Parts: sequence; C-alpha cells; structure tokens
Amino acid sequence: MEKILRAAVERGASDLHIKADDVFRARIDGRLVPLTRQALTAEQTRAIAHSLIPVEADRQRLDALTDYDCSYALPGVGRFRVNVMRQRGSFAIVMRMIPYDVPTLERLRLPAVVAQIAGAERGMVLVTGVTGSGKSSTMAAMVRHINERTEKHVVTLENPIEFLHADVRASVTQREIGADTDSFRTGLRAALRQDPDVILIGEMRDAETVDTAMKAAETGHLLISTLHTPDAQSTILRTMAMFPPEEQEVVRLRLAESLHAVVSQRLLPRASGSGRVVAAEVMLVTPAIRDLIAEGRVGEIRDFVAEGRTQYGMQTFDQHLTDLVRGGEVSYEVALAAATRPADFALQFRMLHASGTPALGAPGGTPGAGAPGVGTAGATAAGTSAAGAGLVAGGAGGAHGLPSDGAFDFLNGV
Repeated sequence: MEKILRAAVERGASDLHIKADDVFRARIDGRLVPLTRQALTAEQTRAIAHSLIPVEADRQRLDALTDYDCSYALPGVGRFRVNVMRQRGSFAIVMRMIPYDVPTLERLRLPAVVAQIAGAERGMVLVTGVTGSGKSSTMAAMVRHINERTEKHVVTLENPIEFLHADVRASVTQREIGADTDSFRTGLRAALRQDPDVILIGEMRDAETVDTAMKAAETGHLLISTLHTPDAQSTILRTMAMFPPEEQEVVRLRLAESLHAVVSQRLLPRASGSGRVVAAEVMLVTPAIRDLIAEGRVGEIRDFVAEGRTQYGMQTFDQHLTDLVRGGEVSYEVALAAATRPADFALQFRMLHASGTPALGAPGGTPGAGAPGVGTAGATAAGTSAAGAGLVAGGAGGAHGLPSDGAFDFLNGV
C-alpha cells in the first residue's frame, strides 16, 4: 500500500479508488485512470480496509460496517481522508489525498476578495461546489490566513480532520466527528460555549445545523461552512429549502442578516492538458443584495454580482470564465460547457470576434500567458508527474493475503 499511495501522490492524484475485482484507479486531472494492471480480490480489499481503520473496536466489527469515514497518515507521503463502503457484498475504498502543507490563498490563486472575506469579524461564509471542487483546500487556506494574521480562537468541526493547523498567532482547536464530539449538531452547540471567534463546520447537512450556524453568525462569530451547491443564487435557495415551508420566510430574513459571503468554485481542465484550474463565483452580501434576499428577489442576485465587480471585487462564474479563456487558461469549449448562461456567454464571444478583437483562447484567438488571479485549486489539482512511472516488480504474497511490496505492476504513462 505504501508503494501504491506514494505512486498516486507522485502522479498528482486527488483520489485513489480501491475495489474488489478491479485494479487500483487514481483520479488525475479529473480523469479516473488505472494505476496498476492486477485486479484485487475481495480478501485483499478487506485486508486493506482493515489496515486503514484506526479504532480497534471498529476493526473488530468490520464485517458489520456498511459506511465508515476516517483519516490515515503515511509518514513521508501524506495524509488521506478515507471512506470505506460496501458494494455488491464486498468492500470498496476511496482515499482523498490531503497535503501536509496547508495551502495559502495566494497559492490557490483565488480572487483577492477571498482574503478580505476571511478577515471578516462576523457573519456566515459559505464555500460551495460539487464534490472534488477544492472546497476543503479553500477553507483550510482561509483558516491559515486567519491563523497567521490575528489573535483569535478558531474551532473546527470536521469528519474527518483533513488539514492539520499548527497554532501561529491564533489558537486552532480541531475536533473530529465521532472521535472528539458526537455529531456536527452537538459539536456546534458546544462550540458556542468554547469562547470561539471563528467556527468552521465541515458540512451543513440539516436544518438544525443551519439554524445553529445562523445563531452563531447572529451572535458575532465568523462561521465558515460548505454546501454542495453550484453557485451563490442556488446556495440561498437550497439553504431555505432545508426548512419547512411555514418557516422559510423567517429563515430568509435571518439569512439576509447573517450571510456575509458565498464563494462557489469549479475545477476545469487546463487548455494545456496538464492540471486543472479553478473558476470561482464570489458574492458579498452588500446592502443591495441583502435587500434582494429579504424581499425574496433571489433571481436578480446574479446581475448585481456582475455589476459589483469593480466596486466590491465580486464576480460571476461567467465573468471568471471569460478571463480564463482570454488568458488561455481554458479552452473556449470547456468554458462554454461550464458557463451558467451558455447562450449569453457564446454571444459575448461572437460579439468580440465580430468587433475584430477576438478573445484569447477562443475560436479565432491566440492562447495567452494566463490571466492574473487564476490558477490551480491546490495540491489536489496539481499536474501529473512522471516520477514513479513504470514500476514493475514480482514477489510472493504478503501478510493478510496481499502481494508483498512491489508486487503490483504499475502502468506506464499514467
């Protein structure tokens, strides 16, 4: 396993997939590619799952587990978020790579306004996007920004703990669900009695957690969390929809007062074919947007975000996608497929082309050197590496029925 994990990390993989009757697969630049030639047996997969589970009591009831989350560290290689599951009667495992180094906002090359958001004194900040869009890296970078610049108490609730934060100027208390507290709801209620300045919640999954999060923001704390929503507008609607219909009007008014910002992101393949680049939508709750939320005019928010780019540093996805295409970071076709309003996006580029000023990277344009303020979304979006490719070794079976070190053939050119 050490050789497999090391190879995945060296190739810049974001996730490693392990399943009975299948080869090891790694997600590299968004594609799930084979890493080895040999398929695993059900017994081998079970042995790997057993070795990854840290709690002895849980290992003893392994065959009764259907879903299990934990973390795993391999010295000299990295840390991993682990999900063990059952599928078709056997085990499967997905491991998310977590770098030892906490990324900075500058290294992620997120819009400059995100640093301003991280420095807020109070309010609710939501980082949103689909699974694997770099939300954890962005939140970790925000905590690092706070940790290096302010004397505050930061309490995180995570399942499991991903990035490890050493105290710098701030004191960072990291609590893992299941090990340090029973649930997000229990941990969040307790956090309000732990003298926090900043509270980070790995994910808001239900109405009770959202309600407590809004109370934390209303009582003067900075609350940072995530939702699996594609953009700012849908984030507001999804948050309200967690509550019964008779409560949604009150929730909308509370959300208008407590919400400070929404940062939504997507990872797109680079035009060069190596690595991925983050496209971000950033909404600050300005007085005008606060009124729109309170009055239920959520459908108008996107236009206000677009108009507030110069004054507030906000931007829509389509504005950032335009920058990425003009800078040669992503292809026009990729940007068009990811656009929130594809028809308007295509019309804008046709107008640019008709005016005689073709957009860089668009049809008729020339790729450029890249727009400032855009780039990779952290180590999980890094490009691939040739290091460790082509490893082929033999060997007899090892402990637990696993092949001994090096017994899996690595595919060349992954």
